[in-house]
Amino acid sequence: MNEEEKLRADEAEEQKAETPGSEAENIPKAEEAADGASEEKAEEKAPEEPSEEEKLKAENAELRDKYLRLLAEFDNYRKRSVKERREIYPSATAAAVEAFLPMADNFERAALAECSDEKYKAGVMMIMTQLQNAFKKLGVEEISRAGEPFDPALENAVSQITDENLGENVVAQVYQKGYKLGDKVIRHATVVVANC
Repeated sequence: MNEEEKLRADEAEEQKAETPGSEAENIPKAEEAADGASEEKAEEKAPEEPSEEEKLKAENAELRDKYLRLLAEFDNYRKRSVKERREIYPSATAAAVEAFLPMADNFERAALAECSDEKYKAGVMMIMTQLQNAFKKLGVEEISRAGEPFDPALENAVSQITDENLGENVVAQVYQKGYKLGDKVIRHATVVVANC
């Protein structure tokens, strides 16, 4: 029986090899099918060349983005320049006015001095008035607050007195006028303070 069983097993194997659905035949076919499927997937995944219209749209979007960025940068530059000019102008004006203040003080002293020549005194007064008008056009204001409460932000106290006619911490006398441009003090007024 052993020999018969062997013969039968050999015949069964031969029949399997001859039949179209045999394992030996199926292996190469499976490999071919797998190769074909991967080629189809590769063809499907391969990117298509963009059309001329799509290229132009992409280029247009890129140029538009550059334009908008450039426009925003220019707008920021313009705003920064305006801000810098606004900040620089008062400082430059204050520096120029400060250079003229000793001259204004001297013209004021000359106008207050006694003089026998009326034409000379009128000329000095005219120059002093022109200088004061120029200061007003620039927005410069005098700080001369005699009789008002002492403000250390506007005035420098150089001495103090006791005066029953004045209140406490009041400016009794102004030695030298101060000047300011807006909120910026160009020169503090030099004053005498009463009852501090």
